Order: sequence, then C-alpha cells, then structure tokens
Amino acid sequence: MSNSTGQSSGTGVRPSRSARPVPPPASGPGKAQGAVVRRFRGPGRKAGENTGREFRGLVSPHTLNTTRGRVIYWAVLVTVVVSFTVIFVFPLYWMVTGALKSPEDLAQMPPSLFPESLNFDVYKEAWDQLDLGLFLRNTVVYAAGAWLFTLAVDVSAAYALSKLRPVLGKAVLGLMLSTLMIPPMVILLPAYLTVKDLPIFGWNLLNTPWAIWLPAAANGFFIFLLKRFFDSIPRELLEAAEMDGATPARILWSIVLPVSRPILGVVSILSVMNVWKDFVWPLLVQPDTDKMPISVGISSLSAQMPQNVLMAALVIASIPAIVIFLFFQRSIMAGLTAGSLKG
Repeated sequence: MSNSTGQSSGTGVRPSRSARPVPPPASGPGKAQGAVVRRFRGPGRKAGENTGREFRGLVSPHTLNTTRGRVIYWAVLVTVVVSFTVIFVFPLYWMVTGALKSPEDLAQMPPSLFPESLNFDVYKEAWDQLDLGLFLRNTVVYAAGAWLFTLAVDVSAAYALSKLRPVLGKAVLGLMLSTLMIPPMVILLPAYLTVKDLPIFGWNLLNTPWAIWLPAAANGFFIFLLKRFFDSIPRELLEAAEMDGATPARILWSIVLPVSRPILGVVSILSVMNVWKDFVWPLLVQPDTDKMPISVGISSLSAQMPQNVLMAALVIASIPAIVIFLFFQRSIMAGLTAGSLKG
C-alpha cells in the first residue's frame, strides 16, 4: 500500500478535487422571485445595473395596461389633437364659409357658423372685379424666377463651401448664418435703397421682377440646408470622379445634383412659398397695380369690395399654396431631415 502511494506521488498525479456541493432549490415565494429576477438579469449583472431596457417617459407601459390609464391616455390624446385641429382649421373654414355668406350675414352678431345658402357665383365675381388673373400671373412669374435664381445661387454657394473648401469658407458661412439673426424689418430700408439705386450699376429695379428675384436668391437658411446635405455625400465618390478627369462643375451637375433631389425639392417648395405669401417687400418694390402680386393686389382693392367678395378672393389666392403643401408635405419633412446624420 505504501509503495503504491509513493508511486502515485512520484508520477506527479494529483488527487482530483471533490465536486462543489450544489445548493438546494429555492423554496418559498420570496426566494423563487429572487431566482427569477437573477435569471432575467442574466449572468454577470448586478442588482440596480442599467440594462438599457428601462422605460423612460411620461406614461409607463404598466400604467397603460390598466383600464384607468388607457382611459386617461386616450382622453388627453383626443383632446389635444382635436383642439389643435380646430385651432388650425377653423380660420380656413371661416374664410371659405364667409365667402358664401351675404355681407349682411357676415355683419350680424353673433355670427353664424353656417351660411344660409350656397352661392358660388361670388367666386366668379371676385375673379372679375379684382382682376385676379393678372395678379396670379404676376405671382407665378415672380415665384418661378425666384426659384431659378435661388437654385442657381444657393446650390453653387453650398457646393463651394461643402466640397471645394475655399479659404475662409467657415467665416463666410458664419456671416451668412448671422443674417438669420437679423429681423427682416431691420434690413427692409437698406434693401429698398439698394434696389432703388443698384450699387456700381446705378439701375432702378423698382417695378421690375429683379427687385424680387435677386433678394430671394440670397438666403442663408437655404445655403445651410444644402451644405448640410452635401456634407453627407461620400467624398470618395467625388474623388473617383476627379480621377476620371471630371471638373468641379461636371461633378456638381452629374453627381451631386442627382443625389440631392430631396433637399432640392424642399428648397424649391420653400422658395416658391416665400414669394407667394410675401406681402411687405412686394408692396414696397411693386407700387404699380399692373405689377402687383396677388397678396398686394387684393390688399390694395380690399376697401372697394364687399366682405364676401374679398373672402372669396382670399380663398382663390390660398388654393395653390394649400395644394402644394398637401402634395409635398412628406417631401418637405424628408428633405429637412435628410443629411442631418452622416453615415
């Protein structure tokens, strides 16, 4: 026996350790709940450690699972949605129904929410008496020209600041963005004097479309939106085009513009809508009646028209803007968020 023991110690074989005793299963409700919590938490996680699955918000899922929580949630949601809908839609409803009322119905107190009779002839009367065809044509010309000049100037500036990286480019961009902090009414008089006597050339641009086209093209907000989108375009794509011998203008036309359709659509819609709804600037630079856009034209003739005819003219002037927004609202939101994250 001693020899066998010595041989085993000489060969270096160590006796095996005995297995650790397995703890008995938990008994009782408290211990079982603790085991479930440990199993959900997983190995290596301590109590109180943030697993990233915690819900953080005004209403927890546990509250929404109760009947009282669901009732309160849906009551608050419906109340907020209906209230905001009424606040935004009621002015449009009042304008449309007011055009169908007679001047006496509009003047009565308290006012009625529904017209007594539907008379759509008032829209034809407004079209003829206010010469809305002329004003709409002028507005379309101003909006189309402003759209073209905005794309030509702002796209070029954003492309140069984003991809060409000129000297003092960041300083130039900062100066452009600083113009957004200046109230429009502050620069109204200097802009009017500039249009009345164009520096260097000495031209008078009043009563010409250039008085609206040129100021509309200088928009720091549009340049910022375009630059942010251009920054998200991979630089490797442009470098590959440069290696093939493409010039910066060719790269802009063949590569940058085709992939920038979302943001170009947003800038196009916003530039057209800015000209369509503008009132103060066209009132100053387009004093002749034949040159007025529709917003200024309706205002200049409002004192001579009945209230229902005036409201009918406002409805006609609002239709193009509403239609454009309804058709392109998704494009507007998608373009504004496009390019916000690089990747």
